[in-house]
Amino acid sequence: MLIKPVKLNPGDKVATVSPSSGAAGEPELRWRYEQGVERLRDVFGLEVVAMPNSLKGVEYLYEHPEARAEDLMEAFRDESIKGIIANIGGSESIRLLPYIDFDVIRNNPKIFMGYSDVTMSHLFCHKAGLSSFYGPAIMTDFAENVEMLPYTVDMVKRTLFSSDSIGEIQPAAEWTSERLEWTDMSNKYIRRTMQSNQGYDVLQGSGVVQGRLIGGCIESLEFAKGTSIWPEESYWEDSILFFETSEEKSAPESITRWLRNYAAQGILQKTNGIIFGKPQDETYYNEYKTAIQTVMKEYQLEDLPILYNLNFGHTEPKMTLPYGAMAEVDCDHSAFSILESGVE
Repeated sequence: MLIKPVKLNPGDKVATVSPSSGAAGEPELRWRYEQGVERLRDVFGLEVVAMPNSLKGVEYLYEHPEARAEDLMEAFRDESIKGIIANIGGSESIRLLPYIDFDVIRNNPKIFMGYSDVTMSHLFCHKAGLSSFYGPAIMTDFAENVEMLPYTVDMVKRTLFSSDSIGEIQPAAEWTSERLEWTDMSNKYIRRTMQSNQGYDVLQGSGVVQGRLIGGCIESLEFAKGTSIWPEESYWEDSILFFETSEEKSAPESITRWLRNYAAQGILQKTNGIIFGKPQDETYYNEYKTAIQTVMKEYQLEDLPILYNLNFGHTEPKMTLPYGAMAEVDCDHSAFSILESGVE
């Protein structure tokens, strides 16, 4: 069982970190970071502190993975900080691994949230025995043009600010992946175009299954396979896997290959069900479904419950998924629920 962190309250101090890309510190993107911070204050009533290295820019943080890790460790150590939120994802945060002190995380459990390449930091927390949160980042969701999307706000409040059971998570009514360049500040006043969402898609399986949440960005997870942070074999048993794809919009053939590896490891045979996030822009929407079903058929797993097109990962708005929390996939009613609280 993973340790649940203590819930957030208005007035609490949270730290912002850049464990992956240093984009938050780039002069032409700094407004985006500041806007995200403003929302943490105005919408959630939090006090915000930027960790010392987090705004030093792309080049510095790329060249100094140890500085990124130092920020993360210090944020966990600092008793005045109640939560840690990633600024944005990236592509190589696996390089922090040599500099992570797992005892620091274990001995100072607190909320940690982000998505995409921040998957690596979630696996650091996981190895340390802490439940973290696959959810919104500062520069994407908190800094959403004009205002935060209500679905995202509601999910953050339900997951991080309440010790009640999270319960059923309805599909978002609308979604967007529209790209309005952040380097053009005038875009901050333009709402992105929302599209109607078709809800969850039961790819295969029937009935109701439950299991503990484990997963992340499927491209990023490739970095971790075979390393010390790859979850132990027993952890995959009775799990609900969650996978989502990045803005790279990986070829459907890649999804097939990666899933074959999960099958070869015995992971797909151990899990109780899988949820897949909406692909960004719904690119390869049907092709990904075919890729997934191909592997399930190859390994005689056609009865494994799989729910597709959930609102998490590289799409907005998004839900917040607590690692290790007991979740439920109901194929008969095309429903997804988290059966417990994410926090104490």
